[in-house]
Amino acid sequence: MSYSDYLELDKILNAQHPISTAHDETLFIIQHQTSELWMKLAIHELNAACRLVAADDLQPAFKVLSRVSRILEQLNLAWDVLRTMTPSEYTQFRGSLGQSSGLQSWQYRMIEFLVGNKNAAVIHHHAHDHAVMDRLEAARQAPSIYDLTILLLSRRGFQVDRAVIERDVSVSHVSNDSVSAAWSKIYREPARFWELYELAEKLVDLEDYFRRWRFNHVTTVERVIGFKRGTGGTSGVSYLRKMLDVVLFPELWQVRTAL
Repeated sequence: MSYSDYLELDKILNAQHPISTAHDETLFIIQHQTSELWMKLAIHELNAACRLVAADDLQPAFKVLSRVSRILEQLNLAWDVLRTMTPSEYTQFRGSLGQSSGLQSWQYRMIEFLVGNKNAAVIHHHAHDHAVMDRLEAARQAPSIYDLTILLLSRRGFQVDRAVIERDVSVSHVSNDSVSAAWSKIYREPARFWELYELAEKLVDLEDYFRRWRFNHVTTVERVIGFKRGTGGTSGVSYLRKMLDVVLFPELWQVRTAL
């Protein structure tokens, strides 16, 4: 087996098919294709992290969560490359995209569900693909990495409200005082609760990079198309800015003020 055979490079390197004559369309295609590959790996790793936290196997979970943060860093760097494309260059092929949009990336939705942003309304964007809808719905109905972390806190003896433990995990977690109290105790005595303290910081790292990814997305879109409507029908930058207000692990950010 050769290097090319093992990596199936013929399939990868021949998967770019610009539909216009614009020079920058190749950049646009490759940036999004490589991002989807990184997202595939992020999903693979987040699923592993969920299994490890559920099994109280935290040391390997730390390695996996660190890897997810590095993947998000790679996704952030991809925006730097795309931002070399000017508005004039993008307009040369934007009309050829039709209604296709990053909004339709099911892998991005999967990552959102795995980290706890359970917005059921977004699944309808994939109504044309029942297999994808089924996968997304299964992820929405399953506990997120933060849901599993809260269950871990309870197993480790912290008093977490029963309503949180037994809540419907198909919707996003809302900040809870008992969870805040648990994290506050952990952060006040890190040496005593070192594993949980380290898990908390791995999750904060993950959300930190995730926020940067969203911010870079907004900035790139505004830089390239201004406040035009998105190709998928959204309000464009205005829609993306709303996503910056989403907090995945609220108590982990609130504890910083409480200490």
